[in-house]
Amino acid sequence: MSLENLTPGIKAAVLAEALPYIKRFHGKTIVVKYGGNAMTDEHLKNCFARDVVLLELVGFNIVVVHGGGPQIENLLARVGKKGEFVQGMRVTDAETMEVVEMVLGGQVNKDVVNQINQAGGKAVGLTGKDSNLIRAKKLLLPNRESPADLIDIGQVGDITQIDPSLIAHLESGGFIPVIASIGVGKDGETYNINADVVAGKIAEVLKAEKLVLLTNTPGVLDREGKLVTDVTPKQIDEMVSDGTLSGGMLPKINSALDAARNGVKSVHVIDGRVEHALLLEILTSHGVGTMIKSH
Repeated sequence: MSLENLTPGIKAAVLAEALPYIKRFHGKTIVVKYGGNAMTDEHLKNCFARDVVLLELVGFNIVVVHGGGPQIENLLARVGKKGEFVQGMRVTDAETMEVVEMVLGGQVNKDVVNQINQAGGKAVGLTGKDSNLIRAKKLLLPNRESPADLIDIGQVGDITQIDPSLIAHLESGGFIPVIASIGVGKDGETYNINADVVAGKIAEVLKAEKLVLLTNTPGVLDREGKLVTDVTPKQIDEMVSDGTLSGGMLPKINSALDAARNGVKSVHVIDGRVEHALLLEILTSHGVGTMIKSH
């Protein structure tokens, strides 16, 4: 149904429904992890940009964190490399790191900034290297088959510190920070960091009202593939141990749980393939995904 076919009464009712949410979240910070189809489909990209600008204009502080998995894969394929993942994390040798930094900090970051600015916002692109925003050290993954051994996956970072001062400075000027998930080590080395993890940590440090993770699934799915609308850490642990949650969903869920346990009021894993998913999740009673409870 097109907007033209809606009666004025229905349009007014839809707008009025947003009022309590605008009052409740006015002046609050919402961190959005942007990824998946919402980042590659032109129509969904426009929807996302307009959602961000609208939310900013009605008084929310929006911080966008993005990855760029499909775009990284495309460029790696063009230079003859194949992406490899361990426990949902990209194995990142020196050559892959160059590609990751070029794609995330250059192509993707500027594309997101441009989309938001074209929609009427004031977006500023950053990586974790800017003003040492995201400090990191080398991440070593636990080996499930041999717990005494750790797995080295290259230049993949584990966040040690986030400096929120640059984000606060931008927000005070009405700018929308758009952050690429790249960190910097104590000796200036570059680290690739999972964007879900970055979004979660930034939400914690900013004491955000909400963390919203856009995905290519309806949310968290059970063994039968049905959407779970509310989930607790205990249920998540069970879903990981029985294999219901695996691969790329693991860092997403771990990040969401950490954020929920560390002061972020609500965490949502939502379907980024739905038009205006952000507005539906934040300004209406009609959620489009899974809410992670902290207990």
